[in-house]
Formats: sequence, structure tokens, C-alpha cells
Amino acid sequence: MNTSGESDTTTASAEPQQASAATNRRQRYGQGFLDTISTGWADRPATVPVPREQASYAAARRAAVSAAFPGQRLVIPAGSLKQRSNDTDYPFRAHSAFSHLTGWGADSEPDSVLVFDPTDDGHDVTLYFRERADRTTAEFYSDASVGEFWIGPRPALEGVAVDLGIATDHLDAFAPGEADLVIDADEDLTRFVSELRLVKDEYEIAQMRLAVDVTAAGFDDIIANLPRIIEHPRGERVVEGVFHQRARSDGNAVGYDTIAASGPHACYLHWTRNDGAVLPGDLILVDAGAEVDSLYTADITRTLPVSGTFTDIQRRIYETVREAADAAFAAARPGVSFRTLHETAMEVLATRTAEWGLLPVTAEEALDADQGGHHRRYMVHGTSHHLGIDVHDCAQARREMYYDGILEPGMVFTIEPGLYFQIDDLTVPEEYRGIGVRIEDDILMTADGPVNLSAGIPRTADEVEAWIARAKA
Repeated sequence: MNTSGESDTTTASAEPQQASAATNRRQRYGQGFLDTISTGWADRPATVPVPREQASYAAARRAAVSAAFPGQRLVIPAGSLKQRSNDTDYPFRAHSAFSHLTGWGADSEPDSVLVFDPTDDGHDVTLYFRERADRTTAEFYSDASVGEFWIGPRPALEGVAVDLGIATDHLDAFAPGEADLVIDADEDLTRFVSELRLVKDEYEIAQMRLAVDVTAAGFDDIIANLPRIIEHPRGERVVEGVFHQRARSDGNAVGYDTIAASGPHACYLHWTRNDGAVLPGDLILVDAGAEVDSLYTADITRTLPVSGTFTDIQRRIYETVREAADAAFAAARPGVSFRTLHETAMEVLATRTAEWGLLPVTAEEALDADQGGHHRRYMVHGTSHHLGIDVHDCAQARREMYYDGILEPGMVFTIEPGLYFQIDDLTVPEEYRGIGVRIEDDILMTADGPVNLSAGIPRTADEVEAWIARAKA
């Protein structure tokens, strides 16, 4: 098989491989086709890429993994395509640990495997993937999953080796071993590679900033399209579509299903049906993040008054949520426990909901760890989570490293308090019911304290109203 990145004119096999599509609609190839399909093509110039920017950072991560598991063979698969329906698949997205350790992002190849083979002084690392099915192969025209006639040019082994700075080999050369430590099957390996992402390097931080910038542009697009959103009977879908267009055009995709929750839907924490109307007088909660080509994603929420102006009760709730977010931000410092952010935000929300007469106990009683929690009825989720190549990054880290861990420079996380008064909640006055508010920002911890990467997206009630007003002008 040709691995140089150039094509030759060798005749393809007269026996095409079985295509992955349904066989009941496959067409027979005539001999004339088989005799000529590999001929008459212009030569492709041989090009050898330069190493991509993240290659050196990924190499340092692999070195850390190697040092942690001496003498053991480690296997990190990228994952496979997942069927959506019949012979169509979902867009492929590689396993986060695989992308983190290879530097291969949106252009990762399905079924690839990163292998650490132990040596006397560390590991030999090899990236196995299926070589290109170019026009020298029968798969070129017969296999809709890998054939270049179907899906376009695919990477060659030699090019990827230079691009990523990793030795490569054909997937057929990979043989699993009984003693292999495999990601997601071996607890220690899975934990280690997850905790390795707790502190981001310079490249990762730059990618987070880029993801936030694309996301900010997507929120501007939503504001600019509010008239069209209001007019459509399923305006929530229009919000989702407007944001997706920005994420897809300026990045790779959305980092997670967009939540476009208007009116009472804003009280459902994971509302992704997005099939409701967006009506003046209501608030719409938009939780959205753009994923860039490296697979790093933002995660930002803004709650907007559809008419452009908050009512008095909406503003009271909104500014209380912002007060809780600002308090958590002020408490964030290197050396502070991660859980402090949540506890600080909860103090504000318990105090305010008690002042409004919504709690059957005092704020102090509600904040009691064992007997309290009454205020959590109106905010059941946590205030913060780590963010990076996953929207909920480092999810397999130990609790003592995550929730009970200590904030360090290089960590990126969210601050996202909220208040949600469901439409049928009889514990609150009628004027509160059906109002849901969340404000979520992406925070970088530095040696000098926290930096709000998404501070440029309007946050205060006054700023949000002015933002909408500018779009109407």
C-alpha cells in the first residue's frame, strides 16, 4: 500500500471489498470500470506537513503518562463510529484522553489506537490507524466508510507521524495483549489521564480563549436575530440553529447540546428539546459553548429578557444570581478549595431566598450541612465544574483532587449559580413561578487570581438590556 502521500497508477483489485452500505442496493461493477478506475488521475504532489502546534505539548503529556506506568503496556483507543440509523453514523469525535495525548482533534481517525509499549527506560509510543484507501486500492471506490472516492482524501501514515510527532503504523499491525491497561477499563489509567487535565498548559489555555471568543460571537448572533426568533413558533430551535451556525463555521461544532430554554422551560436544567416559542415578557436561558478544532470547548450561560427589559421580579432574581456568581469569583484564589466556590454561592442564595420568605427556616439553618439544604430546592446543581477538552472535564478524577481539591494556576472551570422556580412550585409566590435564571462564566486561575475569560459577554442586568437595545438600534 502506498504510504508516501502520492498516488500511483496500479490497477485496483477486480474483487472489491464488501461495502458497509446495505447490500440490497449495491450495484455491480463492470469489467471496464475495474480495468480503468485506477488510471487517468493526476498525480498528487507529495507534501510532508510540519508538526502541528500542539505536538510538543502532547509529547510532554505522554511523557507524564509513561513515567506513571513503568513497565506496563498502555492502550488508549480513539473509539469507533457510532451508528445513527441504518448505514449513517454520528459525526466522529475521538475519546478525550486520546486527543489530549496525541494532539489529534477534529481530524482524528476512527478506530485509531495509541499504544505505549514498555522499554527499559520508558515506553515506545505508536499511533495505529487505518491507512488511506486511495485509488490504488479497491476500497477507494467500494467502501463508503474509508474510500477516498466517497469521503475525500484521508491522512497517510508518514504524514501523520510528522504532523503529530508520533511513530505510526497500520491498524492491522496492532495486537492487543492480555496484560494491557486499557483506558476506561483500567481504573488507575483512566483516573491518571483525567487528573492530568486538571491543570492546563499554555496551548490549552489559548484554545479555551479561542472557544470563548467563538461562543461570544454566537451569543451576539442570537441577540441580533431576536426579532426572527420571536416570530417563529419554535423560536428556541432558531436560537439553537443560529448558535450552531457560528460554532460550526468558526469552530468545529457545539461542545454539547445547546440549551435554549424560554419561559418556564428555563427551570428545566437540561432542556434540549428546544421546541418552544420565545415570547416577549419571558426570559430565555441560553447555555451554549463552541468547540474548536482542537476539541476544547467553552461553556457559557446568559439569561436574556426577550422584550429587552427585565421586569422588577426578573431583575431581582437575576441580580441575586449575579451576586452569587461574583461572590464565588471573589473567593477563588490559588490554595482555596474548589468546593469553596459552591459554598460561597450557596450562602448568597440561601440568604436572599430566606429574605424573600421562600424558606421555612433561617438562612443559617438552611446552610447546615446535615439538617439544612432547603434553598437547594431552587438550585439543585453544583456551582462549578472543570472545563477543557470535555465540557465536564476531568470527570474521572478522584474527589479529593476535584471537588475537595485545591485551586491551582492553570485550572479552567465554570462558575454558574442559578435560581429556578418551576411553574407549578407552590412553595413560592405566583410571580416567581416559571422564572429560571443562570449566569455561567469560564474562569482561568492564575498565580495572581482568577480571570473571567467570558467577561466580555454582558453580565449585569443593565449590560444585558443595553446589549439588546444596541441590536435593535
